[in-house]
Amino acid sequence: MKKHIVCYGDSNTHGYCAANDGRFDENERWPRLLEQKLGEDYLVLEEGLSGRTTCFNDPIHEGLSGLDYIYPCLMSHEPVDLLIIMLGTNDTKERFGASAACIALGLKRLIAKAITTTDCWRDKKPGILVVAPKNIEKEYEATAVGATMGRGCAEKSEGLAEEYRKIAELMGCHYFDANTVVKENNKIDYMHLTKEGHEALATALAGLVRKY
Repeated sequence: MKKHIVCYGDSNTHGYCAANDGRFDENERWPRLLEQKLGEDYLVLEEGLSGRTTCFNDPIHEGLSGLDYIYPCLMSHEPVDLLIIMLGTNDTKERFGASAACIALGLKRLIAKAITTTDCWRDKKPGILVVAPKNIEKEYEATAVGATMGRGCAEKSEGLAEEYRKIAELMGCHYFDANTVVKENNKIDYMHLTKEGHEALATALAGLVRKY
């Protein structure tokens, strides 16, 4: 049986393309590229939802709490060998009023629930890789999404990497900072990955997955 890798994230896992307000295709999104790079022994499962948070319920849109959906997600893909979590960008929205440290605590809750979803893990052995998302760039404030994201998102997102590193260590998870390989977002909303960013992330994660 192939090794099952679940990629659990938001629009940057779904593959939102700011250039056309659509979605990158199967040869451009990082989960699909990851599967290509890993080869036929792996099944990479895309679970990206635009707007998804670690644990916050959005008062404007329904169904976006990652905490609420992680159980059925993992159980529907069992047996799971590795869960890759890349969330937090949406948690920086002003309407949630959460600091980087509080967002990290939301991640901790999500990880804890994933770990205790015992029946989903192959041989009952949880495997989780936390990926700190690419920072939102300050220029987002002057774009169309700035009004709904609110203020302070870039500053909060910049603090996520270190807070996530600490949570990953505490919870016994693997950790990777996307900022180390993805050097810029698009120049339309300054928060979504470019085609090049998806490629860079997939290449880096492929190397990590082989080690794990």
